[in-house]
Amino acid sequence: MSGKQRLANGRTVEAEDKASILTLIRQSMRTLPPTARRIAEYVDGHASDVIRMSITELAEHAEASEGSIVGLCRRLGIDGFQELKILLSRDLVDPVRLIHEDLRETDSVADVAEHVFAAHIASLQQTRQLLAMPALTRAVEIIRNARRLEVYGIGSSGPIAQDLAYRLLQLGRDAKVVSDSHIQAVSAAMTDASTAVITISHSGSTTETVLATRLARDAGARTIGITRMGKSPLARYCDIVLHTIANETRYRPEAMSSRVAQLALIDTLVSCCALADAKRSVAKLELSARIIAGKRF
Repeated sequence: MSGKQRLANGRTVEAEDKASILTLIRQSMRTLPPTARRIAEYVDGHASDVIRMSITELAEHAEASEGSIVGLCRRLGIDGFQELKILLSRDLVDPVRLIHEDLRETDSVADVAEHVFAAHIASLQQTRQLLAMPALTRAVEIIRNARRLEVYGIGSSGPIAQDLAYRLLQLGRDAKVVSDSHIQAVSAAMTDASTAVITISHSGSTTETVLATRLARDAGARTIGITRMGKSPLARYCDIVLHTIANETRYRPEAMSSRVAQLALIDTLVSCCALADAKRSVAKLELSARIIAGKRF
């Protein structure tokens, strides 16, 4: 929210009022219908845990549907679950920690560098430990057997998706990245059993990419998701899920270190695909290198 946000009861709340969302939830409790009240009570009692949850996980804990959670958010005058988590963070967390969980306002430049690099290193180590080899092997098979590849990503996941599509293109694969939400939906609906779709979303809850992945799966495409550990709407529509761990996801909806883990994961995925047909891959990579060399002084 920015400036004043009009609430469901007609009042307005300042976005800068850090206590507003939990106060509003408590004040609204009596007037909420049973399901919404149950969700609100869970959020009020477990606010610090909710910050780390996906909408699917909250729905399970509160014994409600994802749609009911969205409905509660709208009753509270906010756009959706992700905004709810941001506002809860403002209630509970030192604002500096929204920049990076381990930072303090008094940190020196050297302290900042140490914390940021440590977070990235931890994310890489934890993602490597978490990586399931059967899922990775199956993802490689799906990519290799697909006639056409589409990669979906929006927002901070967009550049990661673009990098993956380009890397696959360099191997001679018919790969394209789709980052516009409207084009994503139409393109996904046009896929078929010969297509593999790879969706990158740290939260696993981005409405547009979840919709596109669902449409692709309904059209017969094989679907691979690269997302954070835990249950999410995206995972529901993926044949294979490759999980990443981001070290500072507790207070931020999109962790900085998630991108590092995602890049390492797609490097692994592409390298496995290349090694599975090494002779062809080397020839395509050499061709790509010659083409790019002609564009440099």
